Amino acid sequence: MASLEDNLKKAETHLARFRDGIVLNQIGGEAVPAASGETFEVISPVDLRPIARAARSGAEDIDRAAKAAKEAFAGWAGMPGKERKKLLHRIADAIAARAEEIALTECVDTGQAWRFMSKAALRAAENFRFFADRAPDARNGLALPAEGQFNYTTRTPIGPVGVITPWNTPFMLSTWKIAPALAAGCTLVHKPAEFSPLTARLLIEIAEEAGLPRGVWNLVNGLGEEAGKALTEHPLIRAIAFVGESATGSAIMAQAAPTLKRVHFELGGKNPVVVFKDADLDRAAEAAVFMIYSLNGERCTSSSRLLVEADIYEDFTRKIAEKARAIRIGHPLDPETVVGPLIHPTHQEKVLSYFDIARQEGATIALGGEAAEGPGGGCYVKPTLFTDARPDMRIAQEEIFGPVLTAIPFRDEGEALAIANGVSYGLTGYLWTRDVARAFRFSEALEAGMIWVNSENVRHLPTPFGGMKASGIGRDGGDYSFDFYMETKNIAFATMDHPITRLGG
Repeated sequence: MASLEDNLKKAETHLARFRDGIVLNQIGGEAVPAASGETFEVISPVDLRPIARAARSGAEDIDRAAKAAKEAFAGWAGMPGKERKKLLHRIADAIAARAEEIALTECVDTGQAWRFMSKAALRAAENFRFFADRAPDARNGLALPAEGQFNYTTRTPIGPVGVITPWNTPFMLSTWKIAPALAAGCTLVHKPAEFSPLTARLLIEIAEEAGLPRGVWNLVNGLGEEAGKALTEHPLIRAIAFVGESATGSAIMAQAAPTLKRVHFELGGKNPVVVFKDADLDRAAEAAVFMIYSLNGERCTSSSRLLVEADIYEDFTRKIAEKARAIRIGHPLDPETVVGPLIHPTHQEKVLSYFDIARQEGATIALGGEAAEGPGGGCYVKPTLFTDARPDMRIAQEEIFGPVLTAIPFRDEGEALAIANGVSYGLTGYLWTRDVARAFRFSEALEAGMIWVNSENVRHLPTPFGGMKASGIGRDGGDYSFDFYMETKNIAFATMDHPITRLGG
């Protein structure tokens, strides 16, 4: 098993290339700086020191990338699906071969713990393999016969698309968007989050080294209000896939409206984990702790609201606090670390601000509620538990996106459902009960795109992934991804001479 010292040495070797140069764009198969020559600084949340400078791109760079994607589109879309399958599998193999390098880089860039990132790169490879296997059948549709007519449907790739990915687990989430786009036959322009752009550079290098044709996949670094805005407004880009905050999704929708772009949004969440007293309480507690304190709480599907039946509320929240108190805070490259530093000082400041809000609203800070001392002096925050919370409090309504759990008691099933649905979000929900009828009843009424019963978030790749309300538009996963990246057309053949209405002579 690797030690912190081993990981630090390896990480420094991999990061040397970034420290000594610029994180470049990749446009039309060429590594290029921003047209302006400008860059922006990338810091590590571990010690707040610069680890790279990245190209600060603008509209001119986006225009060049969009034109490269447009030029490559016909050839890529026309490639037989079985050939795209082979190529995507080569990319998956190359990701797996460099999994350690990817994980070490991502830990230093994002602050995410090694124990989670070491698996994320392998999940990314699985994303490519999963969609690679679907590439040959991506265009398949339905046969829809009717009297005197035979209809059939087919699907075609929509065209060049824009992919804007977040900073929390950037490598894995980028593959979750990019792999189905490529499998469908789309070309793309990828704009990674400015807080964590390093592994996006690794990913596109891996893809092109595996044989991906020039211009099929273009990488443009930059700030959201500059490069991101230019991408969402560009007329050659037919669709935008975005993962991030709900407010940003709203802005992107407005920017994309004049060009009538299709949009797919995976946005924020304030997800409930609902625990009834008849549940397996030990398993429920383990799952609740895992889903809020793993990945630093910086995940859209985290169980950030804990709804507990009143009869067991005190005992159950005490159990949560005991487990959370034992969580190891430390350097992300330490294999023993569970919670590392948050992504950036601005985000740490946001998370810390909710501790004062909790006090002002009258909640109890049962655990944490302050910054933590961590190696390097970076953006560390203690795992936190709020109790004595009410559903209308800001800490129970707003997405904090950190290792912060808000616990709320409920009296009965009806009140639990009202609290669970009483937020603007609707991404996921977690339900713990042994009552099968209640599980069906509650799940049907819960306003969430994904629900796990007696389980933490265990993803099955063919299933739909996405949310309701302010949590997003559209679904990823399996064939659902192709619904976004492809256009469906119907073709009707007359099989007999039917009467045609005559107009005129």
